[in-house]
Amino acid sequence: MPADQGCPRFLRVNLTMMPTFDYAADAELFDYSMEAELFSVKGGNFRRQPLGYKRFARAADAICFAMEELPPHCLIGTYLQVNEERYQAKEIRRLYESGEYPLPRRLPASA
Repeated sequence: MPADQGCPRFLRVNLTMMPTFDYAADAELFDYSMEAELFSVKGGNFRRQPLGYKRFARAADAICFAMEELPPHCLIGTYLQVNEERYQAKEIRRLYESGEYPLPRRLPASA
């Protein structure tokens, strides 16, 4: 028995026709040269927040700062705003790890 059999016909959804979002393509379309802003949401768990608001001439610089300068626990409450679009920690990391990211990445510390 199909899962949607009890639903009215206009509410039935054909999942094979639903569009999927390709995050890799989104990273390719991202303009790293646009102005960007980083915001930190004030959290009750930290005595001192290292960033409240910071503006960057290029999104690539903002992403670099977020990934390489902020303590990892602070990235969770931080978001990037570029051209009226907001990107949270997971999306900032994806943009940083993208092959389209234009800046050299800091090498991870050796164990």
